[in-house]
Amino acid sequence: MGAGSTLGLVRHKLSTARSVTVLTGAGISADSGVPTFRGADGLWKQYRAEELATPEAFARDPRLVWEWYNWRRELIATKRPNPAHEAVASMEQRFEQFWLITQNVDGLHRDAGSRQLSEIHGNIWKVRCTACRLIVENRDVPIAMLPLCQSCSGLLRPHIVWFGESLAEEDLEKSAAALQSSDVCLIIGTSGLVYPAAGFGAIAKQAGAYIVEINLDSTPHSSLVDASLQGRARDLVPLLLET
Repeated sequence: MGAGSTLGLVRHKLSTARSVTVLTGAGISADSGVPTFRGADGLWKQYRAEELATPEAFARDPRLVWEWYNWRRELIATKRPNPAHEAVASMEQRFEQFWLITQNVDGLHRDAGSRQLSEIHGNIWKVRCTACRLIVENRDVPIAMLPLCQSCSGLLRPHIVWFGESLAEEDLEKSAAALQSSDVCLIIGTSGLVYPAAGFGAIAKQAGAYIVEINLDSTPHSSLVDASLQGRARDLVPLLLET
């Protein structure tokens, strides 16, 4: 099936869908110029992300970890939502039931207007107190070193799910409910390698959803999807909503 006919079929499926779930990964934000922060893109002072984004690293040297996150915040602060983010945000108004699940922590979906979403890996513009657990928004760039809670003066940490930590139970429950009730599930710009998100497409497929993958290259998802569109998210996602 050619790209044009596949796009037409996906549009038709969306036009008759009542419930839609979208899963996004780094690819949608790469189109806004956000680095992946893993691999070569994420190297900072010779540290890899896997060495800094852990509870152990923060306990050992919180200033070092915060310096890295401040560097990331400074980079992300210069980026803006692209047409793919905006198209996903518009889907909230188009479908009777809609839920966005994003692995991205850059906050660009919220900046684009998305409100019905689970940021399953956290949000770099939120901080959490290590003492009282209060979570608040903080967009300071640069952020104070070391940042302290305004309620109890405890040390703040990024509101990010680090390596070795579990996803929030509430996010998992909302995501599972959305996936299991979907007519259509769009998987956009995600490698399909990071669990549990890598298994979300299979959950939706088992529940009877029509699965669409949008990515630059094929992924482990590609064998289970009903339709695959290869290209940039910023180019393809807006096309899905055209009539």
